Amino acid sequence: MYPHGIFRVTAAAPPTSVANPRANVDASIAAIRGASESDLVVLPELGITGYTCGDLFASESLIRDAVEGLRRLADDSRGHDAIVVAGLPLSVGGSLMNVAAVVAGGRIAGVVPKSYLPMYREFYEGRHFRAGGAADPDSVTLFGEAVPFGTDLLFRRGEAVIGVELCEDFWTPIPPSSLAAVAGANVLVNLSASNETIGKAAWRRDLIRSQSGRCLAAYAFSSSGPGESTCDVVYGGQCVIAENGQILAESRRVGDGREPLIPEDTAVTQDVDLQKLAHDRRVISSFDDVRDRMRIEFREVAVDGASASVAERPERPTLLRRVDGQPFVPGDTAEREARCAEILAIQTAGFAKRITRIPESEPLVIGVSGGLDSTLALLVAVAACDAIGQPRTRIHALAMRGFGTTDRTRDNADALIGALGVTREAIDIRQLCLDTFRSLGHQPLGVTIDESCDVETLQRRLVETADDAKDLVFENVQARLRTFLLMSRGFVIGTGDLSEQALGWSTYNADHMSMYNVNTSVPKTLVRFLVRYAADHRFDGKVRDVLHRIADTPISPELLPPAKDGTIRQDTEASVGAYELHDFFLYHFVRHGCTREKILYLARHADFSEPHTAETIASTLDRFFRRFFANQFKRNCVPDGPKVGSVSLSPRGDWRMPSDGDVDSFLR
Repeated sequence: MYPHGIFRVTAAAPPTSVANPRANVDASIAAIRGASESDLVVLPELGITGYTCGDLFASESLIRDAVEGLRRLADDSRGHDAIVVAGLPLSVGGSLMNVAAVVAGGRIAGVVPKSYLPMYREFYEGRHFRAGGAADPDSVTLFGEAVPFGTDLLFRRGEAVIGVELCEDFWTPIPPSSLAAVAGANVLVNLSASNETIGKAAWRRDLIRSQSGRCLAAYAFSSSGPGESTCDVVYGGQCVIAENGQILAESRRVGDGREPLIPEDTAVTQDVDLQKLAHDRRVISSFDDVRDRMRIEFREVAVDGASASVAERPERPTLLRRVDGQPFVPGDTAEREARCAEILAIQTAGFAKRITRIPESEPLVIGVSGGLDSTLALLVAVAACDAIGQPRTRIHALAMRGFGTTDRTRDNADALIGALGVTREAIDIRQLCLDTFRSLGHQPLGVTIDESCDVETLQRRLVETADDAKDLVFENVQARLRTFLLMSRGFVIGTGDLSEQALGWSTYNADHMSMYNVNTSVPKTLVRFLVRYAADHRFDGKVRDVLHRIADTPISPELLPPAKDGTIRQDTEASVGAYELHDFFLYHFVRHGCTREKILYLARHADFSEPHTAETIASTLDRFFRRFFANQFKRNCVPDGPKVGSVSLSPRGDWRMPSDGDVDSFLR
């Protein structure tokens, strides 16, 4: 029903007139019509009458007018497809109850009573209402129809299954929304009248975020505003929408540090992703374990819309949730720096533990190219040695010049090695490569090697080849000889990153292999930020300067000869596509199980750092899928390394996939 699982939710706190249902329903209808494209609108607790009516709740007039207000909301729902959840006092079996009514398509789909009534400090709900419980009837009669009633109701429309609770319910040790989520609800709503006291808003916000995360659900919270009576307390009008532990939107509220919110008229609307929630519930096995142990019985009520079109909604042209073009890299500077610090600490702790298990006499060997990945790995190795009190000279940094090494990267590597105080060794691998080409009878990039050809002659001839010349054997020989030299010297520190693993952008049993890979779950888009963070927060002077130069260097394995002007010829992103796109695809495919169509839809709304045409995005996505499936055999035998984020491709931990899986279904 909902294309890509996008379900639009509004939480609103319309202006309140205490004990005036007609005015409150007018305000509610205005709020609902203002959210005309929403699938669900959540209003505050007792919003039809106002929460602070006190002993007026015993008045027959107020109860009668509240029910009449509910009829008006039902009548108005014939003109739109939104599901509306509104609060009112309702007489049930001779008792008055604080309830939430679910309204849609001109009818009352069901009524849910409040389970827990606060009777402490400023709250005296037990004076006016009876709590919902086992003695409740299964239905109540409203407007001549039997309407489902009880705390055991769920409301379904398509993929959306809605569970309802009221205010105090979610402050209890086991909120009703937890039980509803276990029974299948993926959209939880709370109709609240939560007053403002110092620090309460932050606590409430944390509870909302936490509850959405524990329940693997969306959570919409709507609370009464300052239009309520202020005899002893003030209500803030806080409306919040969260999804699986993340706050998606939050309204103005009294006490938020800005100008007074009088009268209240607050609302927030956000798109929640039901498919993403379904994916997380599938993969987190403990969620099903809870369901098996609790065996909770709920009744499910189908909620129809006002029109037949609600059954087949078109794809929304706009998306109200932010789609981060770099999901691994926080946009906020403070958050990004905190993440970089945490990742570096995790990498360092993992590597420090590993090297305490090997003899101190064994060198820690790393190939340093002057590029981003090897720089990050070297920084982690230095930090680990410092942390456990071992000399940095234990680290043997090899600078291995090949046919593609440029002066820029070589100078950066030499400067970094020297400034960090590690042991340096420089090896020109070109003669070894030339000997190997001769033994293989190979002509690198089509260049004929005769007996008179030496290294410098071959270098000149290679530089003269066409810029688009390709030769995988030429590249692999260099990569494998470098790994041979590293492996022959000690404990090898791996440098390849998560994005390269996803694309198979490594030479099998060459840069693909090490004794421990500190970068194994760090995506390419984050590596540059980690190097810059280290430059700005851990070093100064010469080290800081060279780290910034490295961070500004184009991404390249430098396995093809440089251009005639000495600059890097082999630009990785020119070959495989922008890493920004590949990391975006990787995150949404592995973390959320998105289809090709869903990824393209999200990409159309993503805030990438630079524009990408629809054609480029689509072709790069197809390239991602083909490379991802074709290179699982490399991921099946990668070395140990620390997991730092929610996405990892370790075959021993997060990702188990057959090497000969068929990509066709994922491309269609």
